[in-house]
Amino acid sequence: MTFAAGATPAAATDGLIVATTTQSFMTDVVQASNAVPVLVDFWAPWCGPCRQLTPVLEKVVKAAQGKVKLATMNIDEHPAIAGQLGIQSIPAVIAFTRGQPVDGFMGALPEAQVKAFVERLVGGAVGDEEADVLAEAEAALEAGDSAFAAEAFAAILAEEPDNLAALAGLAKVRLAMGDLEGAKGMLAAVPPAKASDPAIAGVQAQIDLAEKAAAVGDLAPLEARIAADPLDHQARFDLAVGLAAAGYRKEAVAHLLEIVRKDRAWNDDGARKELVGLFEAWGPKDEHTIAGRKRLSSLLFS
Repeated sequence: MTFAAGATPAAATDGLIVATTTQSFMTDVVQASNAVPVLVDFWAPWCGPCRQLTPVLEKVVKAAQGKVKLATMNIDEHPAIAGQLGIQSIPAVIAFTRGQPVDGFMGALPEAQVKAFVERLVGGAVGDEEADVLAEAEAALEAGDSAFAAEAFAAILAEEPDNLAALAGLAKVRLAMGDLEGAKGMLAAVPPAKASDPAIAGVQAQIDLAEKAAAVGDLAPLEARIAADPLDHQARFDLAVGLAAAGYRKEAVAHLLEIVRKDRAWNDDGARKELVGLFEAWGPKDEHTIAGRKRLSSLLFS
């Protein structure tokens, strides 16, 4: 499928695929997602990977037969929504359900991965052995069993050395063990062209967070500064970074949302950008990512 610069990449198909605008976003996406999930495809005419991804999205959405819808948005013509959601590179896809952003990915994923994403969104199952092993490894890492997780990720890499999800998993194991340099070393092996893969980008965001937290240091002085001056946004921002690194995700999100609520423009929209970075680091299925995105969306779109 081809389309000229400035053209809309998707025509309406029985209401399943629409080209949305800033003005129609509430109707096409927020309200429509109360019935079925809506994928928002952020694209631009100059973006080559977008030309690869959009036809794949259309094919998968049509095959889902009404279980999901697709809304495409040209960010050159309508940049506001992408900016509010923290979209920094395209193609980017954000999934909305019940009026809130709940999941997403960046980059031109192959059809199999797009299909798996949609199946996960609507309650289907991927159903392959590799996915099951990855899920077990992720669950083990979440439960603190780094040894099992490392073994499972390594087993996948032994069979498929280019598996980015397993490579990212091993890097997360390194982080969990406090080996920041080891995690960075593993990501250094990823080709630049694949650095935007969601799994790799998520680990990179975790590494960035760990480095920021190391620079923050002791949190007690920051808490004292905020107690003395609740509008000390820099102290609140630094405290949020430190809390996030220490595992207090709910508290970190609350502090950053407070800055957004009080002064959205502070530090060039720094609090919202940091929230987007945290959500990427924690992953789209993390409970604090989901809750935080909903609260951020309420502030931005209210």
